[in-house]
Amino acid sequence: MTVVAENRVAIVTGAAAGMGAATARLFAKEGTRVVVCDVDVAQGEAVAHDIASRGGEAIFVQTDVSDEGEVAALIAAAVDHYGRLDHAVNNAGIAAGNAPIAELDMALFDRIVAVNLRGVALCMKYEIGQMMRQGGGGAIVNIASTAAVRPRLNTAAYVASKHAVVGLTKSGSIEYAPHGIRVNAVMPGVIATPMVEATLKRIGKSEAEASAELSLLGRLGRPDEVAQASLWLCSDAASFVTGHSMAVDAGFLSR
Repeated sequence: MTVVAENRVAIVTGAAAGMGAATARLFAKEGTRVVVCDVDVAQGEAVAHDIASRGGEAIFVQTDVSDEGEVAALIAAAVDHYGRLDHAVNNAGIAAGNAPIAELDMALFDRIVAVNLRGVALCMKYEIGQMMRQGGGGAIVNIASTAAVRPRLNTAAYVASKHAVVGLTKSGSIEYAPHGIRVNAVMPGVIATPMVEATLKRIGKSEAEASAELSLLGRLGRPDEVAQASLWLCSDAASFVTGHSMAVDAGFLSR
C-alpha cells in the first residue's frame, strides 16, 4: 500500500549511503519523486541511478548542508526539476572524535556542529520557505539520535548537536503548524551504517558488544527500519503528529 502519495517531491540529505540511501529508495518505491543530496558525488549519483533503474524518479544534487548557498541551490534545483517540495528528510550528519570535554578539539567540534546542527537549520530554513511559498503544507523529518536523550561518554559535540536537532524540531513544529507544515524527528539507536561501523572500529567495540549494550533485540538496526519511520511521519497517516521525536532504537531508551 502506498503510504506517501504518488507524485509528491521529497529531498533526502546525506542520501549517498546508510539511512539516507535507504530512505531515498523507500520514498521512491512508494511513488515519491526524490532529490538525492550528498557531498559524495559518485555514491549519490549511484543511488539516484539505482532508483531510476527500478522505475522510480530521482535526481542527484551535490550539497554541503553546512553551506547556505549550496542549500539554497539544492531547494532551487528541486523546484526547477519537479516544480514543488512536499517532504524533506534532513539526515546528513557526521560522528567523529572520541574525547572528554576537557580535551575537545574545537575545530572538530565546530565541524560536527556545522553539519549536524547548522546543516539541519539551513535545510529547514529553505525547505519551509519553499513550502510556505507554494502553500498546501508539507512534512519535514530531522534525523536526531538516541544521544539526544541519553548521552554517551566522550561524544559531547555529537550529543550536543543532536540535542539541538530535537530543539529545532520542536521550534519548527510550533512556528509552522498554522501553515500545515509538520516537523518531527527520528532518533535512531545503533544502526548498521558505514558511520556506525567506523565509530565501532574507532572505539574498539564489536557489533555483538554494541548490540548487547544498546539493543534489547540483540542486533543492530537496519537502515530501512529507520527509513520506514521517516516515511510514516511524512505520510498522511501521521497527519496529527508534529513536534514529536520518535525513537527507533530496539528499546534502548526504555532501560
